[in-house]
Amino acid sequence: MSKAFVPNDSQESDEEGEEASPLPPGTGNYMTPAGHAHMLAELNHLVRVERPEVVNVVSWAAGNGDRSENGDYIYGKKRLREIDRRIRFLSKRLENAVVVDPVAREATDRVYFGATVRVADEGGEECVYSIVGIDEADPGRGRISWISPLARALLKAETGDIVRFQSPGGLRELEIVEVAYIAID
Repeated sequence: MSKAFVPNDSQESDEEGEEASPLPPGTGNYMTPAGHAHMLAELNHLVRVERPEVVNVVSWAAGNGDRSENGDYIYGKKRLREIDRRIRFLSKRLENAVVVDPVAREATDRVYFGATVRVADEGGEECVYSIVGIDEADPGRGRISWISPLARALLKAETGDIVRFQSPGGLRELEIVEVAYIAID
């Protein structure tokens, strides 16, 4: 039977869009200058370097004849769809970007987007968190998204305040020890 008459489920799964992290309605995609620069660099690399290379491979492979068993052609087309999907995702995120530079903010003890906050838990153990955009969050490095439960609890609090938030381990309390606005790389 011809491939034209067989449903291609893998094609449908390849065409699904990249799932974007949800933003609260009516808000911009807040990010730090470093996060914006990183996304822009990735987009430029995909558009100017990676995509043209894959297009060249696909066109070379297409010229080799039978495309049904041509690995370079099949892989290249799949990779091209992945690149195009990522380009659309990055373009949309950057289009809605609101870049907030924490260094430009006036010195304050109140927590806002871009703040680096030192907190102490009930046992006195201290941790440092930087409140960043959704696309630059990395909890392992102490960078939390501004829409995370911890960041929402910290926002608008100030040095000396005790904040409560629901964590996977249950209700937690943290005391804000220090608030700083420094460059986040």
